[in-house]
Amino acid sequence: MATKDKNIWILLIFILSGIVIGGLLGELASKIDWLWWLSYGQEFGMSSPFTLDLSVMKISFSLMFKINVASIIGIAISIFVYRKV
Repeated sequence: MATKDKNIWILLIFILSGIVIGGLLGELASKIDWLWWLSYGQEFGMSSPFTLDLSVMKISFSLMFKINVASIIGIAISIFVYRKV
């Protein structure tokens, strides 16, 4: 009996798409009075970039995450869809 082998990369793509689509929908929902709670969230990460000066070039590193309720719902939906596929 063959089992269905699921790839971890496909799961990561599903989760990232859930985060991005949920974040966009959360930002759009912030403009609607009765959907404001979808945009409620938290930002965390490096607020000022880390700069590496190599005298020939400068490289700046920064990473910021903004998670809102719509992103969390998007993650849950993407995991549910992944399990059904």
